[in-house]
Amino acid sequence: MFPREVFLSHVSKDRDFAGRLAEELRRHGVPVWYSPTNILGAQQWHDEIGAALKRCDWFLVLLSESAVRSFWVKRELCYALQQRRYLNRITPVLLQPCDFEQLSWTLSASQFIDFSAGFENGCRALLRVWGLGWKPL
Repeated sequence: MFPREVFLSHVSKDRDFAGRLAEELRRHGVPVWYSPTNILGAQQWHDEIGAALKRCDWFLVLLSESAVRSFWVKRELCYALQQRRYLNRITPVLLQPCDFEQLSWTLSASQFIDFSAGFENGCRALLRVWGLGWKPL
C-alpha cells in the first residue's frame, strides 16, 4: 500500500544520510516527514514529532551504531510498534551493521532494507516496498 506519509526516524549523527534519503523519496513521489525540513523555527519539536507520529502511516527507522543508542529513536520506534496502523509498515533501514536489538528485539521479524551496499541499491529496494521503480537523475 502506498504511504500517505512516511515518518523518518533517525539520529542527528546520520542527518546527512537521512536528508539525502528524504530528498530521494520525495523525488519519487513518496511524502516524507523529516524533522529538519518539517519542524519550523519556534515550534516545539517534541510536539511536532508526536503529531507526525500520530499522522503518518509508515515508519522508517535508520539503523546505525549511533541510532541504536539513541533515546529518541527508541521512543519513536516504541510508539510505532504500539500503533495498529503501523502493523507491517515499519521498515528498518540498515546504514551499517549494528546491534539493532538494543532498540527492539522485534525488529528481527521485519524485512530490512540494506544500504550498506550503496545508496542507489538501497533506494531501489526501498522503493520496491511501495511498488515504485528507481528513476535516476
